[in-house]
Amino acid sequence: MDRRKFLTSLGATATASIAAAATLSEKADALEHAMSERLDRRVATPWACNLGGEGPDSGPWLMHHEPRLPAMPEAPTLLDFFRLRFAPAQHVLQSARLALKNGSSEKVVMACLLHDISVMNLVRTDHGYWAAQMVRPYVDEEVAWAIEKHQALRFFPDESVGYEYPKAYIRFFGEDYRPEPYIVEEYERAKNHKWYMTSREITINDLYSFEDDVHVEVDEFVDIIGRNFRQPKEGLGFDGSPVAHMWRSIIWPNNFL
Repeated sequence: MDRRKFLTSLGATATASIAAAATLSEKADALEHAMSERLDRRVATPWACNLGGEGPDSGPWLMHHEPRLPAMPEAPTLLDFFRLRFAPAQHVLQSARLALKNGSSEKVVMACLLHDISVMNLVRTDHGYWAAQMVRPYVDEEVAWAIEKHQALRFFPDESVGYEYPKAYIRFFGEDYRPEPYIVEEYERAKNHKWYMTSREITINDLYSFEDDVHVEVDEFVDIIGRNFRQPKEGLGFDGSPVAHMWRSIIWPNNFL
């Protein structure tokens, strides 16, 4: 991929976002977000807590349903989020399909399906930690741990399983890039953990050069989601869990308060 041509294709906003990121890890997160956005070929929806334009000083301000987004059901499921907020989400869907093709366990497939959901609609910086926090009440702890640790593992090769440092990171951040100390420390802790390989498989099945001509539907994973995701009967965002507010922020991303 030609770096200059790719940056030009992203547009001024995405390019400026990558350039303005404070640390190189944040630049990597911004790049991955931009590549995912380019793959999905959609108009970006507003970020959480970011008003879509200036309104009158006295209001009325937007509260509850965002008219530019499809309405969510009263008790939304994970599938509803994939279809109505994350869609088309080709990056994570392609990663999950690749994990299936490679014979990974259902836990790994589930982790691949969820590993970047924060990037798509909530927060991209430290997205592994955010995504893990979002799903921890609803998945096996091994899945949440693996999602969290992929944040660090993606920067470190593992020749034993054929994982190489992403060439995209070399092209965009230079050969002299070194992750921040907290990332290095996280990697050192994770590499000796009993669930290391679960998280490593996320990086193996992660796609750093996305396939523009491949389209995957979330319906392919309905059974796996049913067996590996504890859907609250009240709906995500309304079950009183410690992370319900994160899901509500995706349902109503532009509420004034």
